[in-house]
Amino acid sequence: MATHLELFADYFQIHALDDKSEGDLSDVWTDQSVLDGLGAVEDALAIGTAVNVTVAVSVHILTEQPDDDRDDFDHVVEASLNLVSGRLVVLGCTDYLPDAARFDMPAGWIRVRASRRNLAAAIQADIDPYEAPETTEQLRLQAWPAAHSQPLVSKRWETPKA
Repeated sequence: MATHLELFADYFQIHALDDKSEGDLSDVWTDQSVLDGLGAVEDALAIGTAVNVTVAVSVHILTEQPDDDRDDFDHVVEASLNLVSGRLVVLGCTDYLPDAARFDMPAGWIRVRASRRNLAAAIQADIDPYEAPETTEQLRLQAWPAAHSQPLVSKRWETPKA
């Protein structure tokens, strides 16, 4: 079952973190992490977006690794997250943390897959992409219990040249 959210991707990012996270995401954006669309510390992830407006986010809490469906998306990344509290928090970069969506999961290491699509249409729509579903960036977050492993870019999208 999925939970659907509309989150403001201020500074071109959405965050997924442990409810007790003290991780500092302010220094995760390097040239490589911007290219990858993923910045990570032990208990928090910053997921890059193509737009700096509202994006459609669906959160799927799973019991095991999902099937590989990267062909249905433009950009797909994965990273491990230490979920000490057993609660995953998903929010826009500048959202008010106490009001953020929370999801119960088994405490310990989890894996989060961020799959993004509709990127070219959202970029072309510029400031008003959320006005219509066909121009809204879509971000699917899948989370499941898994041992820690290195971040992975399984499909890379590049902005089309003008």
